Amino acid sequence: MEIILSQDIQNLGQKDDIVTVKDGYARNYLVPKKMAVIATPSARKVLAENIKQRAHKEAKLKEVALAIAEKLKAITVVIGAKTSTTGKIFGSVNTIMLAEAINTQGFEIDRKYITISEDSIKEVGKYSAKIKLHREVIVDFPFEVVTE
Repeated sequence: MEIILSQDIQNLGQKDDIVTVKDGYARNYLVPKKMAVIATPSARKVLAENIKQRAHKEAKLKEVALAIAEKLKAITVVIGAKTSTTGKIFGSVNTIMLAEAINTQGFEIDRKYITISEDSIKEVGKYSAKIKLHREVIVDFPFEVVTE
């Protein structure tokens, strides 16, 4: 029996895949637990339309992410931190501080999407971070840490 998966199922397939399984497995387990629907002609048409709409939405989101990425490349971010006379920072610079500095420039980027290449920044200098704007759009973002 052919079914359309409603969610990812390990060792069977990903969401929206059409797979062939034994009749009992589909009727007694997958369909009652709403993990799949039977692949009727009408269900296949609905699936095709959903995939088409999702692809259209993904393309728009990717375009927006690419536009933001271009704008991010144009700005420079300088983070001020209290330091000792040797240039060591009291504490460390983290993604929260970087997100706040970027957001003051007019962007809305959540700290969850920022990863700093070093474990912790404890000295003054130039560093880079990766900002994930979309599943396929990741920006290398340089920033500088200076003394206040």
